[in-house]
Amino acid sequence: MVSSPPGAPTYAPAVVARAELALRASPFQLGLLRALAQDSLSLGAASGEPGYALGYTRRPLGESRIEREFNWLIQVGLLRREVDGQGITDRFRLTPLGREILQNWRSLDAWPPTSCRERLQNRLRRVAAGSF
Repeated sequence: MVSSPPGAPTYAPAVVARAELALRASPFQLGLLRALAQDSLSLGAASGEPGYALGYTRRPLGESRIEREFNWLIQVGLLRREVDGQGITDRFRLTPLGREILQNWRSLDAWPPTSCRERLQNRLRRVAAGSF
C-alpha cells in the first residue's frame, strides 16, 4: 500500500499507478490538478482558449472532449462531480486519490511524459471500460 497521511484512505500501488498513468496520458497539465485542489472547476473554465491560457490543457479543447476526459478521470478515481440540490452539476473536484497524487508530484513543474506503450495501455483500459 502507498503511505498516506493519518486518517486518509490508503490505495494499492496498482490503483495509484493506473490513476497516474491516466493523468499523464490525458491532454491536461499539472495546472489543472493544482486548480482543482483549490476549488471545483466547471467544464467551461477548463475548455477552449481560457483552459489553455490558464495552463489546464496542452491545447484548446472543446467542452465535449473535456467532459469525456473528466469522465475517464472519474472512473479511475481522480475526480468526482459536484452535486447540488438539483442533481449533478458541470463542476468537478479532486478526490482524496487525486490529492495524494498531486502531493506526490508537488515538486514537479509538469508530470512525467508517457511512452507510446503507456499511452496504448491507457487507451486499451479506456476502451475496456467503455470510456473513449
